[in-house]
Amino acid sequence: MATLVEKIISQHIGKKVKPGEIVIVDVDGCFVQDGTGPLAIKRLKELSLDKIFPPKKVVFFIDHASPSPRLELSNDHKVLREFAKDYNIILSDIGDGICHQIMAEDFIKPGDIIVGADSHTTTGGALCSFSTGMGSTDIAVSLAFGKVWLKVPSTIKIEINGKLKNGVYPKDVILHIIGKIGADGANYKALEFCGDVIDNMDIEERMTISNMAVEASAKVGIMKSDEKTKEFLKRHEREGDFSYIAPDNDTNYEQVIKIDGGDIEPSLALPHFVDNVCSVREKEGVPIDVVFIGTCTNGRLSDLRTTADIISGKKVKTRLIICPASRDVYLSALKEGIVEVLVKSGGVILPPGCGPCVGIHQGVLADGERCLSTANRNFKGRMGNPNAEIYLCSQATAAVSALYGEIKNPGSIL
Repeated sequence: MATLVEKIISQHIGKKVKPGEIVIVDVDGCFVQDGTGPLAIKRLKELSLDKIFPPKKVVFFIDHASPSPRLELSNDHKVLREFAKDYNIILSDIGDGICHQIMAEDFIKPGDIIVGADSHTTTGGALCSFSTGMGSTDIAVSLAFGKVWLKVPSTIKIEINGKLKNGVYPKDVILHIIGKIGADGANYKALEFCGDVIDNMDIEERMTISNMAVEASAKVGIMKSDEKTKEFLKRHEREGDFSYIAPDNDTNYEQVIKIDGGDIEPSLALPHFVDNVCSVREKEGVPIDVVFIGTCTNGRLSDLRTTADIISGKKVKTRLIICPASRDVYLSALKEGIVEVLVKSGGVILPPGCGPCVGIHQGVLADGERCLSTANRNFKGRMGNPNAEIYLCSQATAAVSALYGEIKNPGSIL
């Protein structure tokens, strides 16, 4: 009997694997971004590796500082562009969007093993792939040989059943889980999410869950593939990439955590740790200076649509920064009239990319400012200023709070 990750790894090496086993596997896709890519290229040169495994399976993303805010980063971008051109590597340039979003839209399929030089590569687990982040040296070797070594992770099954309360979104679900098990609660484990609540989520919503699995130190955050997976792939003209993969019945998991979805409330991660979680109602009334809606966690079309539905016809009382996760998301939001609603309400739209999340540009906080963010991390200084505070929440909590200028429980409004 096998878990999802055991099945996927076993299929890649042609034999059954067990947790703790060290294996070398072929990878189906490999990518870097502008913060990690230059170091991977440097490692390739230091190791005298001058080849790239099938370039059609490699993507270089310029998304973290996009467009570049300073000359040093511009020079890094130049390195990536020139290397990609020399080796016929796929380049996703400024304005195309965030690596994790683009990988899901255009590349990842069920059963893949995907490695990326970015910790939130776990996002791909929403499509039932073994997607994991690695350091630039391991990625450099993967770029050259198309292989990577892995220790087969043991699996924690997280089963979420029942019905979510009004105002509760996938971000609240994963914050609840991280608050429950802690920032190191799944250290080098696979988190396998299942249950009625997961089954009822579309892929965009599942991506929020898988994205933040790494905030509990998980190696991957994965779900089975199903009709929702097929619908997502069809929407992106990749229906032929679909395959059905599910864990075996009576699989032995390291641990099984059962959660009643009805017990989950709109949640916050308080400064300066993602597992410092409480309910939104406990902090209602706390003043907010900035609301940021976007990133690889909550910058998808459904997130922007929820935001527009909440603030339509009203004016926000905070600075509201919105950053679509990809060009496709941006164009769809324009087509639906979502962007017009957001701008008329006082929002500022940034080009697709990571935006203020990494604290390089496009929204660096001032001393003493408090930001309510839909990103995945709230570490001290994360948004460019160690003297500011970041609270993490869902897009609904962020949108409702922007209207009031203070933290507000969306369950009491929606």
